[in-house]
Amino acid sequence: MPFTELQLELDERCARGLLRQRRTVSSPQTPELVVEGKPYLSFSSNDYLGLANHPDIISALQQGAAEYGVGAGAAHLVCGHFTPHEQLECELAAFAGKPAALLFSTGYMANLGVVQGLVGRGDTVFADKLNHASLNDAMLLSRATVQRYRHNDMAQLAVLLAQTGRGRKLICVDAVFSMDGDMAPLPELLALCVAHDAWLLVDDAHGFGVLGHQGRGSLSHFGLSSPRIIYMATLGKAAGVSGAFVAAEQAVIDTLINNAHSYVYTTASPPALACALRQSLQLIAEEDRRRAHLHQLIAQLRTGLHGLPWQLMPSDTAIQPLLVGDNQAALALSMALRARGIWVAAIRPPTVPAGTARLRITLSAAHTEDDVSRLLEALHELAR
Repeated sequence: MPFTELQLELDERCARGLLRQRRTVSSPQTPELVVEGKPYLSFSSNDYLGLANHPDIISALQQGAAEYGVGAGAAHLVCGHFTPHEQLECELAAFAGKPAALLFSTGYMANLGVVQGLVGRGDTVFADKLNHASLNDAMLLSRATVQRYRHNDMAQLAVLLAQTGRGRKLICVDAVFSMDGDMAPLPELLALCVAHDAWLLVDDAHGFGVLGHQGRGSLSHFGLSSPRIIYMATLGKAAGVSGAFVAAEQAVIDTLINNAHSYVYTTASPPALACALRQSLQLIAEEDRRRAHLHQLIAQLRTGLHGLPWQLMPSDTAIQPLLVGDNQAALALSMALRARGIWVAAIRPPTVPAGTARLRITLSAAHTEDDVSRLLEALHELAR
């Protein structure tokens, strides 16, 4: 029976410490989570600014639902593009410093849409080997030739670009790498795009709202502006709600409206979410104190993690990976923290390369210094 074969594969995965299972949360997304009936101090959420349970955003969502209902009813190109969608797209484009923007239901769908919508057979996509899975899947869906380069290796990328002939060239990269927390060298990547007449797709899922002036993201952090850059950011992490957007030149956005399957052939997100996101965008721009507090917590954590037997990976962002190595050892460390009322996810292959299982510690502006101290004390106790 096919089901027997599937179960054998699941059993084998479990034996290698690679089985993935869901846990049910019954509280709002805050540092104090209730998971399967038990309270935990969580360091696993991507709610970097602590906006997922913000009362002003909740109120905006409620008001949006009261005015526009709870469903869009159709795709954007049919009759599902509402006034709040249009307003949010204009505000996101201005916030990102681009001429136009386009909303997607998720960051995964945005990356699929951009790559599939802009390149195809005869074109070439260049990708960092540590890019997010959505970018990897997007490359395969596009049917373009794929060239992957070693993580942040600009010399190898330059050689690959120089060896490529005709067709469109698209470099895809995470601005902040989701499992390592380090950043891509965006200025060097843009320089290569100029030299080789390429586009640069920047996935800023983990930089938007956190980095740059007023949280405008990685492009602002580096002071970059170019029509060659296609900017994607998610709205379910630092923005605290749901969805994603792509910001680029008007011709790029118009092309995606016509070509991107993950945009054309899906029902629009509820307009009430766009109402909530407009409020979120205002809070991101106005409340620099959240980012300042977050960076204080990052410094506190990195200082306190010195002297542990596990390697703290180099990162200046809210993602602070603690490298364990072995899959079972990473799971055991995560479970030991859980027994102490602290929730930190163990990340294992294929999300990360074999032999690099880790705890992915993520910080939020909603955490306190005492929260971080509690995590540090628990880790030092376990190390002893």
